[in-house]
Amino acid sequence: MIMIRDFSTMFQQMSGMPINSKGGKNMLKQAGIDTNSKQYKAAMNMMSSSAGAAVGYTNPQAIKNLMQNFDANGDFKDPVTGLTGLNANGIPMSQRHKIIDIPENFKEEIFQATKRAFQNDYGTGTGDRGYRSEIYTNLQRSLPKEDRLKGSWTLQQYEEAYEKAFTDACKQADPTWKPAKGRSLPAGALDSVTREAVESTLVKGYGEYGETLTRRSVNVSV
Repeated sequence: MIMIRDFSTMFQQMSGMPINSKGGKNMLKQAGIDTNSKQYKAAMNMMSSSAGAAVGYTNPQAIKNLMQNFDANGDFKDPVTGLTGLNANGIPMSQRHKIIDIPENFKEEIFQATKRAFQNDYGTGTGDRGYRSEIYTNLQRSLPKEDRLKGSWTLQQYEEAYEKAFTDACKQADPTWKPAKGRSLPAGALDSVTREAVESTLVKGYGEYGETLTRRSVNVSV
């Protein structure tokens, strides 16, 4: 999940010397802040966009706190995972919603987890999906930062394709079946649905939000 903190309240409470004044710069230097660093410049850019005029005055500790949200290259660190490359701000969907190659083990993990969730919530898609976070985070850790948004989008496309295949298999086994709480899935309907069979039907396409993986209408049971 991509999370951006709201620092506007903190900025509004800032007080002190003007940042661009000689005294302000000395204050920052004495506090151990390198005003030439990419980390500092990234923090100031965020402050400027979030606080407007409030950024004209400096509170060294507030700036230090904000700088901790960026790495040495000035890249924003996700507050949950500490990973960079997950801030979608300013990146068009056409650039981050791309299908890329991802390791097979993550596709297998999300396939099995999606299958368990589908069975547990009777195909309604309303059950606990907390299992996704760990799988997605581990995938993101395995990828270079420039591929993390694209990799997450790609895994989501596979996840949706697997779930659609499970739904289709249930309807094929029992045309009257509909997802509903407490209504059992058709016996054995998912047993013959394999990840390989589902993926063999996927073709890359282009939708409203970027590149997609869609399934051709074929039997995925074996």
